[in-house]
Amino acid sequence: MNGQYSALQFLSVFLVIATLFAIGPLIAAKLWASYFSPQKTGPIKNAAYECGVEATGDAWQQFRSEYYLYAIVFLIFDVETVFLMPFAVAFGKLTIGAFLAIAVFVLLLVEGLVWAWAKGVLEWK
Repeated sequence: MNGQYSALQFLSVFLVIATLFAIGPLIAAKLWASYFSPQKTGPIKNAAYECGVEATGDAWQQFRSEYYLYAIVFLIFDVETVFLMPFAVAFGKLTIGAFLAIAVFVLLLVEGLVWAWAKGVLEWK
């Protein structure tokens, strides 16, 4: 072998390092929590602390689907700004291909907005 590593040795070392990389933070978090967090529960630890109001009733509630639809539409157009920002910054230096690509992107988004509007998704019922 003369100083060279075989593929099996390399894969073994790689597997050990990958396992330690994945499990190491978990072990460190467990040790940190066992050292710094209180171990016993009590009335003070279990008390409501966010707003001081005790929870009553069932936690499962049905929400209207419009909330989810508005959230999805918001996310679509929010992520759109992330994609448009580099083009807006470099607009003066764009080639015709880049301009056509962003134009197609914006047209597809407008088409989606028109479709959602036509289907009545944006109507609050």
